[in-house]
Parts: sequence; structure tokens; C-alpha cells
Amino acid sequence: MSAQRKGHLGTSSSAPLPVIIIGNGPSGICLSYLLSGHTPYARPDAVHPHPLLQRKLTEAPGVSILDQDLEYLSEGLEGRSQSPVALLFDALLRPDTDFGGNADSVLTWRLQKERAVPHLVLGRNPPGGAWHSIEGSMVTLSQGQWMGLPDLDVKDWILKKRRGLRNSRATAGDMAHYYQDYVTRKGLGPRFVSGAEVTAVEWEGSEPGSPAAPAPGPLFRVSGFLAAEDRPRRPFALWAHNVVLATGTFDSPARLAIPGEALPFVHHELSALEAAVRAGAVTPASDPILVVGAGLSAADAVLYARHYNIPVIHAFRRPVEDPGLVFNQLPRMLYPEYHKVHQMMREQSILSPSPYQGYRSLPEHRPLLFKEGGQAVFRDPRGGQQVFSTSLVLVLIGSHPDLSFLPGAGADLTVDPTQPPSAKRNPIDVDPYTYQSAQQEGLYALGPLAGDNFVRFVQGGALAAASSLLRKAPRKPP
Repeated sequence: MSAQRKGHLGTSSSAPLPVIIIGNGPSGICLSYLLSGHTPYARPDAVHPHPLLQRKLTEAPGVSILDQDLEYLSEGLEGRSQSPVALLFDALLRPDTDFGGNADSVLTWRLQKERAVPHLVLGRNPPGGAWHSIEGSMVTLSQGQWMGLPDLDVKDWILKKRRGLRNSRATAGDMAHYYQDYVTRKGLGPRFVSGAEVTAVEWEGSEPGSPAAPAPGPLFRVSGFLAAEDRPRRPFALWAHNVVLATGTFDSPARLAIPGEALPFVHHELSALEAAVRAGAVTPASDPILVVGAGLSAADAVLYARHYNIPVIHAFRRPVEDPGLVFNQLPRMLYPEYHKVHQMMREQSILSPSPYQGYRSLPEHRPLLFKEGGQAVFRDPRGGQQVFSTSLVLVLIGSHPDLSFLPGAGADLTVDPTQPPSAKRNPIDVDPYTYQSAQQEGLYALGPLAGDNFVRFVQGGALAAASSLLRKAPRKPP
């Protein structure tokens, strides 16, 4: 740990930082890159294929994108995100990717240290966040080229590692190492603190004993514990004028809320299956594992089990042909393995005997309870009950953001305060052009917390937040 970081984390009386970022995944990394003085400009020789955007870019030659009107630049853009600035930044980085093109970015990057805003990035894992917790051989949902961060092409990085993309996609292990390497290559390391667990963020303003005199705007207190393998957990407390939430949703898997869900053979993360296979606790001769869910995580579990010849019971509450199932929304050519799982779900449920040995599909089955001895009780589509013996249960039905460190667990900050926070259904309510909370000045939210669920688009939130934070920061002389 650098002396600078040790000073910030070793005392609760340090002067307030301009910015603290909680979460060190792609959102936090991208924002740190922008706040460290890396500044995007439109290349004077570049011609963007979108004529309206091209005209706007020529109106302010030599002016950084961070200093321009993001609302004006993003007007008229359409794409696969609801965020206008996400569409803008994606269009600048990957001008025609949705149309099958591979045009170079129209941006050039300059390191302007006088523009840097002091900040810290706090994360439990190494840089890359939750990507370090995903089984390394799993391939990404998005194409590999969409997973990269500014000014370090993923495809080139992987080729230099003497590997390649799989069906245009990268593995989770490659991406975890890419994000960690990105922080090193871009010189961001001194701003990152791994092993930091934030337990409370408070913003009552300057309290007695505050390290600074009252200043315009709120003052945030960020506290928690710093964990290290060679020493006990140490508390820390930091002050900041702005706090950015970039924690994602991986930390809090969704529960069924049924009896027996806390039994030791019931798990909520794919890593439990990986550990059981490595330990020999689950083998081809065991009772089947039970996978509950019909999303991509559940499909990954089915694929993993099939790879090791582990028998699988796959239960889900929707009909196989429900258009809401993610499999019915993915292009078959890009995602053949997921469509194979969908084919298994469909054919096994209507054909008898099963054409897929060791796999059983249970569409429109709802779990009622789990019992000692590995038993799972379901209600079938006809209203009857069925009991299955299992060796291990994986409940993979999504996840929720863990905002327990915020007052009221962040409920007052969401679009609908009467409902729990949800990346897909109830994100944090932010200004679309700054990503600052609509409810609390100085508090920002990025990535899934703000409704941006793909790495490709979380970078636009970082651009919006960086532009806002730079406007707040006092300018230094060149």
C-alpha cells in the first residue's frame, strides 16, 4: 500500500477527499481513469459515420468531450441503452459496431495531470471487482470487443497473451486479468485500495470533530474495515465531498424465501458447484444437482455440470416458450451454448424418454420447501406436489444490489422508494447527464445501480460523472 493510501485509511482525521468511489469494477476503473487526467478529444482527422454527431463534433474543435454539453452531443442517438450519455460514449468509442462495422474510435486521449481530481477507489476484491468471483472459463455474454475500457483494446490485449476470443467473446478469467492489468498499465494503482469493506456512508454534513470547516455542499463520511491476509481487520473512516456508488449487484443473490433455504446443501452461487466438484462431493454417481432458475447463471450451471457428467434437474417457473426468457432474446449464432440449454429445456420437457441423458427439465415448477437429506418439494403445473432427491441445490434467480451501508439501505434514493433497489426494475434515480442522485447532492451512482447493466454502456455513466465532478473541482494552472 502506498504511503498516500496508508495516510488516508490510517486515520479518521484526514482532510476530505474530493471523490471516493465505492466499487472497483469496470465502472469504478473507468471513472478513475477519467479523474486521473486522461482526457478524451475528438480526433481532428476522424469522420464519424453518424452525420449529426459528426457535425456537432466539428463545432468545438480542440475542446475536450468532458468540457462539452453532453446533453447536446447525445441528442438524436439511438441504440441498445436507455442512457443518452452511454449511447454517446459508446458511439465515440465504437462508431458503427451495431451495424457490423469495426471503425476505429474517433477519440484520442491526452494525459493532462493538471486536470486530475484526487480520489480513492475502494473495493473488496482486486481491481475488476466481481469478475474475480466468476468461474474463469465462463464466457462473457457481450462480445469481447465490447468489454474493453478506453484506450486498451481487449482483442489486442488477449492476442498478446497468446489467447483468443471464443465465438467473439472473452472468458471471465481473461476479463478479470484485463481489468487488473488496465489499472496497472494506466498508472491508476496508487488510487486503488483492495480488501476494503465499506459498512457505512453518512452525509449529515459537518459533524462535531469533522476534519474541515463547513464548506458548500454536503460532506460524506465513509467508514468500514480494511482486510488483509497477514493482519486482522482494521477500521477506517474517510471524509469526502462526493461519493460515487459503483458496487454492482453481484454481492446479494436473490432468495426464494421458502422453508429450508438456509440448509447447508442449498447455495446461491455457481462457485458452490465448482467447489463441490473439486472436492469430489458431487460426482457422476451422485444424486442429481438441482438448478433453480432460467437465466444465464442457471444456464452456466447446467453447462458446467454437463461438462463434468453431473446429473442435473433444472426447474424454472416460466413456460419454455415464454418470450420473457433470455434465451428467446439472444441471437442463435452468437450464443450457441445458451441455445443448446434452451433446446434441452424444450425437448426434454415434451419428449419421453429424455433425449439428454442425465438432464431433466421441470418447466412451470415452483419450489415449496427444502428438507433435510437433500429433498426438494415442488408444485407442478397441475397443482400437485413432487419430491426430488438432490446432492446439491443451486438457486440462481438473479441478484440485488447490497446497499446496506447506506441510510435506509438506499431505498429513498431509488426511482420507486416503496420498492427495494433493483438494477432492472428499480435503479437509483440519477440525472441522466451527470449520474448524480436526484435525491442527494454529491452522491453519484454508476453501472447496474443506475440501470446500466453491460460493461459497454457503464462507461457512459463514468463519462457523465467525471464531467460533473470536474466542473466542481477547482482548476489548477497548467
